[in-house]
Amino acid sequence: MLLGRTPEGPIAGRPVVITGLGAVTCCGVGVEALWEQLLHPTLTGERRVPDFDPSVWFGPKEVRRLDRFAQMSVAAAELARADAGPLGEDPARSGVIFATGVGGFETLAEQVLVCDRKGPGRVSPFLVPMMMANAGAANISMRFGWHGPSEAVCTACAAGTHAVAAAARLVASGRCDVAIGGGSEAAIQEVAIGAFTNMTALSSSGESRPFDVRRDGFVMAEGAAALVLEAKDRALARGARIYAELAGAASTADAHHITAPEPEGAGAVACMELALEDAGISADQVGHINAHGTSTPLNDLAEARAIQKVFGAPGPPVTSTKGLTGHALGAAGAIEAVASALTIFHGIIPPTAGLEQLDPEIGLDVVFGEPRPFPPAPVISNSFGFGGHNGCLVLVPAG
Repeated sequence: MLLGRTPEGPIAGRPVVITGLGAVTCCGVGVEALWEQLLHPTLTGERRVPDFDPSVWFGPKEVRRLDRFAQMSVAAAELARADAGPLGEDPARSGVIFATGVGGFETLAEQVLVCDRKGPGRVSPFLVPMMMANAGAANISMRFGWHGPSEAVCTACAAGTHAVAAAARLVASGRCDVAIGGGSEAAIQEVAIGAFTNMTALSSSGESRPFDVRRDGFVMAEGAAALVLEAKDRALARGARIYAELAGAASTADAHHITAPEPEGAGAVACMELALEDAGISADQVGHINAHGTSTPLNDLAEARAIQKVFGAPGPPVTSTKGLTGHALGAAGAIEAVASALTIFHGIIPPTAGLEQLDPEIGLDVVFGEPRPFPPAPVISNSFGFGGHNGCLVLVPAG
């Protein structure tokens, strides 16, 4: 990753690797459940996290004082930290950058009803710390006792990707030796569903079908994912298992519309090109693209056009994990970053669940039906959010 540019040229940062993964998704708790479902998808319908038991990580008092999104933030981070093995970290040089789209929306909605029905005197004194968007990041740093940067990113559906990128730059810059990046969302609630339904963003069929000719909107999901990011030399010295190197990232804005993507994907094109430049690789080196692929007609077509402009047609194999996981808003990019790291580590590209009839306008080599073998190569993971926020990560095999 680059730290900047001077008249003498680019300034390269320390190599950053992924040594721990954690996921709490509609597939279940843990990356194993996520990976198994990605390879052999069977889930349909509502994408809630099944049987999530916060008492595994919290006492009764904590459970009552943390919104579900913050509970899942800590759970995913704990899983990732355990997966990374003994870190031996210096708390002053360990940081957290965690994302969400809306924060503690479930708690806010509940307490608005309390206020309306019983009056402001009955509103919970814990409403503010439960609803605030930084509660996930704050509770992770408190849980681990880490005193480095602890920050929240809130850039809609690009937030998880932006958080992972920002955490990686903490390590690349030398500010931290270890950082956790990720995102969490728990907003499957009546008001949110009503809002997305009335703006015609949700699938009326209840099916997530990225790039399919029948796609008609996204399926809302909840979940969380976290990645342990570590200086490569440090990871090698402690004998850590390395999933992949996070070699580059970028962020751009469409500056076009608050919800609709720029139709020709200009902002997405710029973001992918900048991410490749940041990683120091060319487009023809990329072996796989983990697409944003929401299953909405406009997004999928705009992203396909952008991919063609950068990589040509049909370009490298493309997958959208949202056919399985649905769209977890601010957590989506983090979940997809985990999937991208696992794709490199296992050498398999998961199929796009829900896709049966590829839209001929897409013009990409979209993987569906069965997993595809994947020779080691760089992977791009895309996230494009409401507000025109674009984020891209470039993961490469750890050589």
